[in-house]
Amino acid sequence: MPSQITPQEALIYAMITTAAVDRKLGDDELSRIGSIVSQLPAFKDYSHDWLVREAEECGKVLGQTDGLHDVLDLIEASLPEHLRETAYALSVDVAATDLKVKAEEIRFLELLAMKLDLDKLTCAAIERGARARHQKA
Repeated sequence: MPSQITPQEALIYAMITTAAVDRKLGDDELSRIGSIVSQLPAFKDYSHDWLVREAEECGKVLGQTDGLHDVLDLIEASLPEHLRETAYALSVDVAATDLKVKAEEIRFLELLAMKLDLDKLTCAAIERGARARHQKA
């Protein structure tokens, strides 16, 4: 397991873990992650080929004993303060993709928020914004 990853990789790990925590990494979630990576300034020089590689690396870490906690530790160690809310927001967006946030996803988001030291009000605002963005007409 790497001791540290880049901030962009940490954002990817947060999103991939959110999508995979229920053991079902769906096409809609992967598509959403790809869309996020292609659009946000945090991923300006990030290629989709690298995204696939990082998803595989994240999966390897998750597959190990205590993999979930190892991923959380990597994310925490690799993210600067100003990207912590971003990591949570991107993870919430991935969870909200199908408008059916599963219990496993909720639990991971709680663990991520605690690990990144995000307060409940900030998390609630991020979650409400994601719900609004993902509503269907």
